Amino acid sequence: MIETRGLVKRYGSKTALDQIDLDVPDGAVYGLVGPNGAGKTTLLGLLAGLRKPTEGTIVVGADPSKVGVLPDTPNFDPWLTAREVVELARSLTTSSGASDRVDEVIEEAGLSHDADRQVGGFSRGMLQRLGVATTVVGDPELLMLDEPSSALDPMGRREVLDLVSRLRGQATVLFSSHILGDVQEVSDTVGILNGGQLLYQGPIGDLLVGHATPVYTLRVRTDPNPVAEALRGELWVTSVKVSPPDTLRVSVTGVERAEQAFAAFLADSGVPLISLAPEAVDLEQVFLELTK
Repeated sequence: MIETRGLVKRYGSKTALDQIDLDVPDGAVYGLVGPNGAGKTTLLGLLAGLRKPTEGTIVVGADPSKVGVLPDTPNFDPWLTAREVVELARSLTTSSGASDRVDEVIEEAGLSHDADRQVGGFSRGMLQRLGVATTVVGDPELLMLDEPSSALDPMGRREVLDLVSRLRGQATVLFSSHILGDVQEVSDTVGILNGGQLLYQGPIGDLLVGHATPVYTLRVRTDPNPVAEALRGELWVTSVKVSPPDTLRVSVTGVERAEQAFAAFLADSGVPLISLAPEAVDLEQVFLELTK
């Protein structure tokens, strides 16, 4: 759906994006993550045609009329009601789907009780919900969402994430977020930006398995500090952190080696064991490893 090659964006002497080769599969939910200033908003602006690249090419596989873009701080004419805002967006993008579609997306955005209120009195979170409704009302083939849940309360975030999940397979969604748990929950593909460079892109499962250091949680029925010292002398152990009164977090060089060595270590040392389990890897852990 989206392909860029050698994409560069400079502002004077500052390079905001440097040689970005982005590949967004058709029908994917692509999560774009990165620290503040990484270039996420600049990249979305280039893809949406709102900014011009300094170098490189951009190919978007959807007609411009079927692309929906939501900025991180949407603004609307304050004298319009929420229903009028969504109806205006619908009329500008499609000639089909009258009031029933407008009402449907207003309900999905959680604004049914405020549909006939003027939006000048809306909170930032409500404006964010309204922005989502205006973006999806035209049934776009491609949605680009910049921090769509950043200003929302937990219920609002849940509604937006559920909406994005429902769009999988019906539309291609590219969204940026600093809430890494949201990206991990709904994305099947992820791109990590840092300092204007794309450090990784691909299936999120491959990222979690291939990049994070394996960690095991070990609980013992004895003083954990001597156990930690013994583990630090093992070649397959990279670090050990003790969490009193009985828990150790053991980072290892590899899962297969650790699975074999842990059993031998525990048997030889006679450590009274409560439990041993691998920790689930999350996107935040991998993100910190890649960007530190």
